[in-house]
Amino acid sequence: MNHIPMTLNGAKKLREELKYLKQVRRPEIIKDIAEARQYGDLKENAEYHSAKEQQYFCEGRIQEIESKLVNSNIIDIKKIPVKDRVIFGVTIIIKNLDTSEKKEYQIVGDDEADFKSNLISISSPLARGLIGKKKLDIVDIYTPRGITTYKILDIKYL
Repeated sequence: MNHIPMTLNGAKKLREELKYLKQVRRPEIIKDIAEARQYGDLKENAEYHSAKEQQYFCEGRIQEIESKLVNSNIIDIKKIPVKDRVIFGVTIIIKNLDTSEKKEYQIVGDDEADFKSNLISISSPLARGLIGKKKLDIVDIYTPRGITTYKILDIKYL
């Protein structure tokens, strides 16, 4: 499996979720299963089947997170010597030259992406188009809606 790029913050969030699932959620589900077994016939016991379904989901998510963490390439942007180009993990301020709208985004791994929080995936057309560019470069980004032109106003290595 290829290494998955991930920011320090993304890895931290996954570790926190993993800890919660193992230390809180898993014991809750085990307790729910034990209580549901007391109701008798398991074939027609909706509480039991619901708890078992939650257990399968929880265990699957634990395996998924562990796999992602094992196969991740955690990148600390502060330790990278390149300070003048857009690379994975940077925070950029760009201006849409068509609308004059300014936006600030951080380029993160696929699992960390959250457009509403201004976290864009390294795989997104916007991030792919900006990678390697410098401050004040003008870039045409090919998106499903067509070509959009941006100017890179700032690059932050936070």
